[in-house]
Amino acid sequence: MNLLITLFYYLNRLVYLYTILLVVYALMSWFPGAYQSKFGQLLGRICEPFLNLFRRLPLQFGGIDFSIMAAILALNIAMEVLQKILINFIY
Repeated sequence: MNLLITLFYYLNRLVYLYTILLVVYALMSWFPGAYQSKFGQLLGRICEPFLNLFRRLPLQFGGIDFSIMAAILALNIAMEVLQKILINFIY
């Protein structure tokens, strides 16, 4: 049981870190040439595969792309569902 709680804790930390990386990746769009930098390319390799799942959906309104917000929301919902499953499994 302790192992499940520990695994969930580290998974939760990883999702939090990935959420921060997604936000940083979104904020890089405000700076010209930021995606072409080494850091931007690294973030692109980390974030783009997950974001491409959401870019297929019609989430662009008025020239603003909401796919990053949808990705973060999906990550948070998945973590909430996992937490509920773990709580029901333990008790």
